[in-house]
Amino acid sequence: MTTPTGKAPKKAKAKAQTPEERMKAMQYNQMMYGPTAGELRPVIKKIDFGAAYIKHPKFQSLMTAFKNGSNFNFTVSDKNRSYNISTDGEHIFFEGKVVFYSRSLNKFERNLLLDRLVMRQFKTIDAFVHLAFAVLRALPELEKPLLTYRNNEFFLNGEELGIETPEHGPNLMVGSYKINIGKVK
Repeated sequence: MTTPTGKAPKKAKAKAQTPEERMKAMQYNQMMYGPTAGELRPVIKKIDFGAAYIKHPKFQSLMTAFKNGSNFNFTVSDKNRSYNISTDGEHIFFEGKVVFYSRSLNKFERNLLLDRLVMRQFKTIDAFVHLAFAVLRALPELEKPLLTYRNNEFFLNGEELGIETPEHGPNLMVGSYKINIGKVK
């Protein structure tokens, strides 16, 4: 008998995947079978814009003053900074800049307009975003405005609320609302 003097023959190893081959395989699996349980994207949290203001007494006083044509102001703090919100009866100001304003339509109604430039200027401040939606929600006479907010941008009817279109101008008509004219006897 003969005894082997060397090592046993090596088995052939399977070739390891290159990163490019791995990416192609993952793309194919995604296309054919969808994401696996660990690959699911997290659900986006729905934020109720304006809810912080709607029931607050100071905001309700602001909206009452806006409808009645009187003055009111208050401050709100957000991320260790204070912002001044006020009205003179025809305008709603945020930090001294006009955000919303009204124009007479007739004896009983006014048109509500917003300033696109100011909306874009303060679009990253949470207190401002909530204020913008709260004003729109506080006037129930307005039809449901198609204003939305995603990724630090305002959108109107699915399009970015920009000022690139010169034919529209910097102001945007939101709708009309009824004014308080006192009690009728």
